[in-house]
Amino acid sequence: MAKLPSRFRRLDQILADLPMDDPMLLTELDGYLACIAVYPVPITVEEWLPPIWGGTYGEGAPFEDPIDVRLFADMVIARRDEILRNLLRHKFQPIFDLDERTREPIWEDWVLGFATAMELRPQAWSDVAAAHQGAATAVRSISTLADVASDRSSLTADEINAICDTAPRLIPSLVDALSAFRAQEAVEAAPSGPSSRVGRNELCPCGTGKKYKRCCG
Repeated sequence: MAKLPSRFRRLDQILADLPMDDPMLLTELDGYLACIAVYPVPITVEEWLPPIWGGTYGEGAPFEDPIDVRLFADMVIARRDEILRNLLRHKFQPIFDLDERTREPIWEDWVLGFATAMELRPQAWSDVAAAHQGAATAVRSISTLADVASDRSSLTADEINAICDTAPRLIPSLVDALSAFRAQEAVEAAPSGPSSRVGRNELCPCGTGKKYKRCCG
């Protein structure tokens, strides 16, 4: 993995130490959180956080100390919020592992994390694909990448090789497209006229869960 800020290295170590046979490590988690950041319908922390460690709705992280539970949740939510901010600024960059030999990005785990989050509400993504052409293209492309990453693709070897070559550059643009669709949906759903003004102490419409004055305000 490329040199990362200490907070990411710490989070990766915490994930690796979780009492699971196959923990969701940082790259997979990053894909998972990117999907949560662009989810087409509201989804609560109580729903999307526990699957990271294989838990169910509302379940706490598997740490003995409640302080560690809160610390872990805060670190994960902070990365989700950072992804949201970077998408708004058009500066989103996924966290990929690097092949130790070739130094090429390993994108497969990231895409599998994204696909895992999509499975929380599969109907929501089907509805997106049916409603908007640009978003539908992005959803189909990510599904194709997930099939390749999980060895379920029916494409030819040449087609798969071409996808593998372009995937690291393509993924940020796919997430940007889904973010733009989500933002447009929020604008269209907002009431028109003076009442649409967001109060400083109301939740920010960007979806971070923070008050407007401490986020986009």
